[in-house]
Amino acid sequence: MNLYLAPMEDVTDPAFRLLCKRYGADRVYTEFVNADALVRDIASTTRKLTIRDEERPVAIQIYGREPEAMADAARIVKTAKPDFIDINFGCPVKKVAGKGAGAGLLKDVPKMLEIAKSVVNAVQTPVTAKTRLGWDENSLYLDDGTPFIVDLAERLQDVGIQELAIHGRTRSQMYRSEADWTLIGEVKNSPRIHIPIIGNGDVCTPERAKECFERYGVDAIMIGRATFGAPWLFAEMKGLPAPRTMAEKVAVLKEHVLASIAWCGNDERKGIIHSRRHFAASPVFKGLADFKQTRIALLRADTLDEVFAIMDQIVEQWGN
Repeated sequence: MNLYLAPMEDVTDPAFRLLCKRYGADRVYTEFVNADALVRDIASTTRKLTIRDEERPVAIQIYGREPEAMADAARIVKTAKPDFIDINFGCPVKKVAGKGAGAGLLKDVPKMLEIAKSVVNAVQTPVTAKTRLGWDENSLYLDDGTPFIVDLAERLQDVGIQELAIHGRTRSQMYRSEADWTLIGEVKNSPRIHIPIIGNGDVCTPERAKECFERYGVDAIMIGRATFGAPWLFAEMKGLPAPRTMAEKVAVLKEHVLASIAWCGNDERKGIIHSRRHFAASPVFKGLADFKQTRIALLRADTLDEVFAIMDQIVEQWGN
C-alpha cells in the first residue's frame, strides 16, 4: 500500500514531512514552489528547496504559467537533488489558478502540455504531475464521450510525464462535495496508460484507503487535509504502530510544535502560529464535550509554555 503526503502550501515543510515519514508515508512532497519567484532567487521561495535525506523519496513541486520559466525553475530545483520534480496542474485557489497556473491550465491544455514537455526536456530527474478531473462539470467529457481526464492523462504521458496524481474534483468544486474516484479509476484502466496513477481526495480512514486501492486499482494514494494534526494517519492505514491514546497523540503534536519552531529559525511565536492549523483540524480534539473555549485558548496562545500547559490540561481533563 503506497501512501503519499500531498503537497500543501504552509503545511508540508520539513518539520511535518519528517513526522509523516516516520509514521509510514512512502513519499512526501514539498510546499508549492513558484517558478517565477525561484528564478528571481526570492529567499522565502528558495528555502522551500530544503530537503533532508531522512525524508526521501521526496518530490519538489513547482508551479507557473510559462514554459521557459518552468524549465528554468526545474533546472534550479534539480540542484537540490529531489527524487522527483512534480508539476502543479491542480491548485484551485484564485491567486494561482486565476493567473493561469495550477488548475488554471485545465482551460489551456496545449499550454499545459508545452509546460510539461519543457520541464521534462530540461532535467534528467523524473518529472511527475498533479491535476484535477477538469475545470468544471461541463468539461468532464469530450464531444466523443471520452472523459477529459483520461485524454489528458494519455497526452501528459506522451510528453514524458512519468507519474500522474489526480484529485477527484474539478477546479470549480474546490474542496466542496465528495471526490469522484470513478474517473480516476477510468484513467488507471485506460489501455493506453502505463505510468503509475495516484488517486487523491477524501481518503481519511484505513477503510477508505483499502477500498480505493481495491476498487479503483490505483498505484498509490495521496493524502492531504486528513493529515492535519494527524501525521500518524499513514501508520493507521498500514496497520503499523501508531499513537493510540490522547496523551500519546498530544505528545506528537508537542513534538511538531518544537520542530516548527526550529524550522522557523527558533522563533517561538512564529513557529506556534505556523502550527495552529494542525491544532484547529486535529482529530485528537474532535468530539470533546464543551471544548470550544479550550480550543479558542489553544489557538490564541503564542508562547510555548501556554501551548503546552493547555495541551496538558486537555490530556488531564479528557484523555489518558
